[in-house]
Amino acid sequence: MGSSMTRGDIESLATDFYDLLESFKHAPVYHLSFEIFLVLAVSWLVFFRKPRPIEKKLTEKEKQELIDEWQPEPLVPSVDPNHPALNVRVLDGIVGKTVEIDGRKSLNFATFNFLNFVGKQRIADKAIQAVQKYGVGSCGPRGFYGTIDIHLELEERLARFFNCEEGIIYSYGFSTIASIIPAYSKRNDILFVDEGVHYAIQKGVEASRSHVKWFRHNDIADLERLLAEQEILDKKNPKKARSIRRFLIIEGLYVNYGDICPIQRMVELKYKYKYRIFLDESVSFGTIGQTGRGVTEYYNIDRQKIDLISSTLEYAAGSIGGFAVGSSFVVDHQRLSAQGYCFSASLPPLLAAAAIEALNIMEEENTTLFETIMDKSKRLHKKILSIKGYIVNGDEISPLKHLRLTNTLNTIGRLEEIVQFAQSRDITITVARYLSDEHRLPEPSIRLILNVEMNDEELEFLCTVLQEALVKVTT
Repeated sequence: MGSSMTRGDIESLATDFYDLLESFKHAPVYHLSFEIFLVLAVSWLVFFRKPRPIEKKLTEKEKQELIDEWQPEPLVPSVDPNHPALNVRVLDGIVGKTVEIDGRKSLNFATFNFLNFVGKQRIADKAIQAVQKYGVGSCGPRGFYGTIDIHLELEERLARFFNCEEGIIYSYGFSTIASIIPAYSKRNDILFVDEGVHYAIQKGVEASRSHVKWFRHNDIADLERLLAEQEILDKKNPKKARSIRRFLIIEGLYVNYGDICPIQRMVELKYKYKYRIFLDESVSFGTIGQTGRGVTEYYNIDRQKIDLISSTLEYAAGSIGGFAVGSSFVVDHQRLSAQGYCFSASLPPLLAAAAIEALNIMEEENTTLFETIMDKSKRLHKKILSIKGYIVNGDEISPLKHLRLTNTLNTIGRLEEIVQFAQSRDITITVARYLSDEHRLPEPSIRLILNVEMNDEELEFLCTVLQEALVKVTT
């Protein structure tokens, strides 16, 4: 009798079940979701989770057997013993017009010492005086007790040299443009970038996380096509367009090609399509223009039309570091936003002193020095063109040129053979090297760099060796 259920009991259970359903209907979704999750978690722990295996203690004999059987994999993959990185050339002494490699002296056409300032006694004396006064470094970023009066002097001198309102210096040439671009261009902005820009610019473009539109190298028509397409998109969404900033990123003289950018047309397009121009003059500073002030001087472009000019101090100036010049409004922004400026220890004072003295020499010899290097660049260009079998890429006034073979033999292997032959004849040249993650890898080439103090006899000897090397590797 105690186990039987009356009609009232059944009705009571039905009522309770109905109330339970109603409570589920009115319960918050997040509450039900949490309860379902708990039920599933408990079910997994009870039915599916495997118990931990009981650890078995190994005997000493078993341990030794495991150790004897273990074959460790190499920490690094095997490398060809003939890889260039394992067979480096050892330099001794100053890397100037001539260089001593493995105890043998040769003419140097491989380093960016355009004006032969590296090792110049006048500059070295200033650097020594700076070491005696300041020591070898500041051991702190510019904003944290790293600013020394000589840094401010160099910035003021650079601004005056380029006739701009203000200048800013960086401790490392690579980090200059790589820090500048992401300091201004952000996630929703647009960068129009020449495909031929060097690696530091590419890293700055990548760090900005902006929308990137690459145009064919030095192709104004392709650039204008991209600008016109963007203008159509802007008209479809004018509200969004007003919040987007646009930048054109170019080089004055392209290190990967040796040619000069058509800056005049780019300035014209700037005012038509409303973008800002960032011009990197790493190679053209100190080499192009009547007084070495780069492509803006060469083409007589008002520098106020260029929003920012950047360059390195590691090429023509023969020092270390980089700089940017422009309006005070533009330059000051970098002091709080450019990572290479904010977080790097400041430029060692001795290098700032060397750069200042390099500027002094540029200003003192502001016509003869730069006319000489451009004139010698033209003569070298003409001499190389007369050698059958080579293609010379680069502007005739550029002290940086790229040599390629005219046939299918233009491979890195063949070019390396030419380099090695030239070294045996006491001419130091090098194959242009690139990293595998670069946006666009140029064709293999020999990068040839002119030093202003090379005379005609030495240039003629270079061409003779290049001709002999070509005959040797192609027969």
